[in-house]
This record gives sequence, structure tokens and C-alpha cells, in this order.
Amino acid sequence: MRSLPIILTAAVLTGCVAEDNPNRRATLGAAIGALSGAVLGHQVNHGSGKWVGALTGALAGGAVGHYMDNQQREFEAALERERQAHALEVERLQDETLRLIVKNDVSFDVDKDDVQYTFRPSLYRVGNVVKRYDQTVIHVIGYTDSTGAADYNEDLSYRRAENVKRELVLAGVPESRIRVEGRGETEPRASNGTRAGRQQNRRVELFVKPVIQGNEQYAYESPRYY
Repeated sequence: MRSLPIILTAAVLTGCVAEDNPNRRATLGAAIGALSGAVLGHQVNHGSGKWVGALTGALAGGAVGHYMDNQQREFEAALERERQAHALEVERLQDETLRLIVKNDVSFDVDKDDVQYTFRPSLYRVGNVVKRYDQTVIHVIGYTDSTGAADYNEDLSYRRAENVKRELVLAGVPESRIRVEGRGETEPRASNGTRAGRQQNRRVELFVKPVIQGNEQYAYESPRYY
């Protein structure tokens, strides 16, 4: 008889998902999958990165691609102006993760960690999309070029990533869904031997990783360099 509450709850969820919800199929699949697996969500120990509790739902495996397709389309539409200005890129990685690359010359002043006032609306639009897709974990990673001391660059990159996180939280994204790293001058995208290369290397990257049923821990693991 213990299966009866689950069946009834699934039926209620099915009835509650609006027809105009762009993620209807993914939402239903994820909700029912989460119930059947008794996976109601996750918390993270930010010191160890381990999955320890429950905050957001997990996606059933078959729903992941559709869910991330929808989210990618919303990012691209919401950030069309930034993409046309080459201020921000949206990429889809092989593991279904979405990566948003934010260039520092439009988001931060030289040697500063506060997000430029003119770029805050862009991060607000990012946050608006992220909070609609709550079965993901967001990793905000800051980078610098190789100018200056490595320790200073690592600290600066971390502070910038923290301030991007702050803007996302102000947009309504739960702080528990966001992880922050500063990787300094490591993992350059271009040569630090040229001005153009250094400009490419000064950036913040946002990795949006789906929480997948049966492999929930992966969403909280630090993204590898691509």
C-alpha cells in the first residue's frame, strides 16, 4: 500500500503542470522519476562538495536533453544582445552542461571585483532563466590573465566570481544552488603573450549542470576545463 501515496502524488503533479509550461514534458518526467526514486532534492557541503541533503529535484535520465535544450534556447533569447556584441557566449558541452562565458572587459573594471553597473541587467536576465530551471547547479568560476602575482590573480578571480554569484542571488536564484571558484591565471583560453590573448583569458564562466537522478553528485562536482 506504500506505493499509493506516490501514485496519487504523481497524478497531482501531472494535473498541476501548466499546459503553457515550456518544460512540461521534462518537468513531469523529472517529478515522477524523483518520486519513484525517493529523490526530492539535494544540499551540498560546500567544504567537501559532497551531496548531503535535499533541496532541488533530480531529472530522470530521459528528460535531461529536452530540459537543457529548453534552457539553452531561453539563455540565447534572453542574452541575444550580449551575444551579438560578443560580450557573452552560450555553449553546450558534451555532458549536457551549459557554459556561459562572460568577458571581463564588459563586466569588470581593470583590477576591480565589482560587477559593472551596466552589466548587472545582463546577469539579472541570466538569473531569471536559471531560477526557472531549478534542477540544475550553477558553478561560477573566475579567471584572470597572467599579469601580476599568481596568488593575487587567484584571489581577484574568486572575488569576481563571488560578486557574479551575488547578482544571481539578487535575481532570485537560491544561494544553495551556486558554487564559486577562483582559478586565477590557470586554464587560459589563449596565449598570455599577446594583448588579445590576455583579454580572452580575463573572464568569468558559468557552468549550468543538470542534477540527474542516480548521479546527483556529479552536478556538484567542480567542472573540468574544456
